[in-house]
Amino acid sequence: MWFVAIAVSLLIAITFHEASHAVTALRLGDDTASRLGRVTLNPKRHLDPAGTVMLLIVGFGWGKPVPVNPSRLRTGRTGMAMVSAAGPMANVALAVGFALLFRIGVLDGSITRDELQSLSPMAWASLIAWYGVALNLLLAVFNLLPLPPLDGGGIIQGIAPRSWWPAVRQLRRFGPIVLIGLIALTFATDIDPLGYVFRPVYAVADALRGV
Repeated sequence: MWFVAIAVSLLIAITFHEASHAVTALRLGDDTASRLGRVTLNPKRHLDPAGTVMLLIVGFGWGKPVPVNPSRLRTGRTGMAMVSAAGPMANVALAVGFALLFRIGVLDGSITRDELQSLSPMAWASLIAWYGVALNLLLAVFNLLPLPPLDGGGIIQGIAPRSWWPAVRQLRRFGPIVLIGLIALTFATDIDPLGYVFRPVYAVADALRGV
């Protein structure tokens, strides 16, 4: 049951994340993603095939990158930073929105197994929203790590002064390798570097929900 709720929560998070990139790019003058049908909340438009398989197998997946042509953005490199930031900001907004549903009493965080097994719509909505708070915050924080191809890397490339460009080029070259190394260390060893980043997120999620 929890697996289904996590998968649905993550599907919502990925869809809003990628759609926000596309919408922001369009508003800044680049219609590349729009012409490919990415300015939509239809999940099928945003799911990566491999990411979808992983979502179904382990409950964690990823979306299809939104294509952006920086030369078509009216604000140039700054626009690229804005497009990159749009995804994580959408996830933060979604997390706050889910949390408000608990704060104002629309949803109840104290869900029983019997309620879930009875397929109560409100119980399932509560469980999906409960996971949605943490998952959206985790997705936002992870994507803000300053490593290409994550959004944080795109933000740095967009706002870095000219004197930083040599370092940015190196970051673009080696960022994916560093990212893979961090993920491998987190899941294959006891070092858990990403855990130091993610653990505080759960405390923030609980605070938002009012736990």
